Amino acid sequence: MDTVVPILRGLIGIVAFTGIAYAFSTNRRAIDWKLVGTGMLLQIVVALIVIKVGFVRAIFDAVGRGFVKVIDFTNEGTGLVFGWLNNIAPGNVEGLPFTNGGPVFVITILPTIIFFAAITSMLYYLGVLQRIVYVFAWLMSKTMRLGGAESMSASANIFVGQTEAPLLIKPYLDRMTRSELLAIMIGGMATIAGGVMAVYIALLGGDDPAARVAFATHLLTKSVISAPCALVIAKILLPQEEKIDTNIEIPRDKFGSNVLDAICSGTTDGVKLAVNVGAMLIVFTALVAMINFGLGDLLGEWLGLNSLVASLTGGEFTKFSMEFILGIIGAPLAWLMGIDSGHLLMAGNLLGQKTVLNEFVAYFSMNTLAANGELTDERTRIILTYALAGFSNLVSIGIQIGGIGALAPERRADLAQLGWRALLGGSLACFIPASIAGMLI
Repeated sequence: MDTVVPILRGLIGIVAFTGIAYAFSTNRRAIDWKLVGTGMLLQIVVALIVIKVGFVRAIFDAVGRGFVKVIDFTNEGTGLVFGWLNNIAPGNVEGLPFTNGGPVFVITILPTIIFFAAITSMLYYLGVLQRIVYVFAWLMSKTMRLGGAESMSASANIFVGQTEAPLLIKPYLDRMTRSELLAIMIGGMATIAGGVMAVYIALLGGDDPAARVAFATHLLTKSVISAPCALVIAKILLPQEEKIDTNIEIPRDKFGSNVLDAICSGTTDGVKLAVNVGAMLIVFTALVAMINFGLGDLLGEWLGLNSLVASLTGGEFTKFSMEFILGIIGAPLAWLMGIDSGHLLMAGNLLGQKTVLNEFVAYFSMNTLAANGELTDERTRIILTYALAGFSNLVSIGIQIGGIGALAPERRADLAQLGWRALLGGSLACFIPASIAGMLI
């Protein structure tokens, strides 16, 4: 592909996705376009530096190798407990995510969530995580002239999940403006937590160490550039019109009474998350199969839609299915991100799965397509890696209302009112980094 074309397509995508946010803005005249321009420039510069500048890329690669190494450490514990189930010896896990049989997913992927949750809790107790978050928060607050609390939460979302990050700013939640509250919600939906990032790395990279490091770098880059993007989109959808507090303070709360208590607490939280992820995959995969049975085997056969779908898609889809419907809806969005015409329906389907179901299902589907030889274009996989890496799905609206609402019960009504706008903003804050990736890769 000509190098000029991806750049033009990426710019068109950035403008289009920003335009969608503008169309749904509550007050277009109040939009601070200087903030928007600064935020967009910050994303592009960071992405350009990480992807194109050698020594910076080396740093991110080193962090990525750290993630991969931690996954290997997880395999040591997994092999000890579950090795008898799948002939797994400590330190020797083979065939990672590409088999649909046996207990492979359960004993090689989900345990990484548990271990990363424990590590994150330990780093939080030691104060390491807060100091790293502070650096990112200070940078965004000063360059984009934003509130300290919302910048802190958005920065925390680079490392922790959508309900954990607000814990850093719990004292501020009850007096934050609606614009700041929306920024927190969008930040949570646009980024991913360290624990699930490890799962994505294992899924996308398989048992190839180099591929794991490459995808780890892309996922880290995406999380970093999605933080300012989320703030930009929030300030377009709901412009800041009130006076804000720009003070940034590192929280002094510690999870647990000592390091061991913090590790145990994180482990317990990780178990809950791992069980939740496994349950969601079971339920949503079964739900998709049930819907597809009704669409393809019943309606498709009775109305002759199956042959029409096969004809229209050149055999890419053989039945009238949820994948076909989502593919049609998501194809224009995929084009805006720079994905080539031969993969638009496939990419659109994955984008739809991520929004309607969740990103785990979408990544799992993309992994299956790659394993079956249906998705062989590496550039498309990378762009989709950026687009799918986020919690912007229907279920997250309820998660945020419940999770953040528990921290600030008096803001529950505001959270409920902002839910759909947060989902839109979170999706756009995933699509814009994907467009940037399409420009540079």
